[in-house]
Amino acid sequence: MDMPSYTIGKTVFGSAASIAAAYEHFRVQPIDEVRLAADRTCPFPDVRRTLESEAQVAGVGTFQGSRKQTLTFAPSAKKGWWIRRMDLPEQLDTEMDISNLWTSAQNLVMRSGSPHNYLRMVEHIVALKVGLGVDDVLLKVNSGDPPLFDQSSLPLVKAMEHARISDTAEPASYITVKEPVAFGGGRGDFLLFLPAENGERNLRIDCAISWNTVIGDQRVLFDVTPETFRYAAFARTNATRKQYILAKTVGKLFAATRNWGYNEKNILIHGRRRFYTEPRFPVNGKFLEPVWHRATLDLMAAIALAGPERFVGTVVSYRAGHTLDCDAIRALRRNDLIVPA
Repeated sequence: MDMPSYTIGKTVFGSAASIAAAYEHFRVQPIDEVRLAADRTCPFPDVRRTLESEAQVAGVGTFQGSRKQTLTFAPSAKKGWWIRRMDLPEQLDTEMDISNLWTSAQNLVMRSGSPHNYLRMVEHIVALKVGLGVDDVLLKVNSGDPPLFDQSSLPLVKAMEHARISDTAEPASYITVKEPVAFGGGRGDFLLFLPAENGERNLRIDCAISWNTVIGDQRVLFDVTPETFRYAAFARTNATRKQYILAKTVGKLFAATRNWGYNEKNILIHGRRRFYTEPRFPVNGKFLEPVWHRATLDLMAAIALAGPERFVGTVVSYRAGHTLDCDAIRALRRNDLIVPA
């Protein structure tokens, strides 16, 4: 296929010159895998969707690996995705919305009300809102620490399928950006948001990463569909071998890493010249697990925080991460750049 070309548009924050320079690197980077739909119609029914019943999933704690943690997907009569801390019955539910994002420094943490009313690592959960087209969900948890899985977020997908996704009587609503806009970071990274046109009702993502390890340059172009998301949900987060060793040795001295539930099965460990755990998603001599994780379980999570509506259009990401993702979504809201599609 021909290499796609995008309008950079108005720079909302960051350096326009730096974005333009980074775009030239992105533009010539080969696409390693393409998963485009036959057309750009909505891949989900044109009504809001929730769950028929509850479904529970359990695993070792992400940040307290010595404890088993559970979460429960449940139907919701309220629009959007909500977190209910069952161990804090005096607290109100927290909407998974950019306005309730506490921090994006290492992972996305949602919080409202009491400082104790939080949930960490929500990106691997709320990405399902966009990927599976489930608009309204109540997430019940017993702590702020979500479970961790060897199959990344695939057990969450299976749990939601077990709860049975069901249509409501209310029409779905769609949002997009009012014009092409760009956001730049400080390390040659950028995000582009382009509006849905000609009645488009889907989300297209063009995502590229560039690492100075064995991961190297990777790029995927795809339309968000349940099939694509289920495929990508198997992609684990990654860490360099140095990061992993430090966390398991010196990291025992620090609360942030002392009880990590990460091990050599549930993350991809890599170094400058080799992988230290078995990589996934082999395509033409590369292992595209890192870019699929970035595109779906990171970027799509931030997009899910834009509001209870379905975000449509095109998003282009180059070397970006959690903080740029979330800063961009917040800036879209703050500058009234999100409009009904």
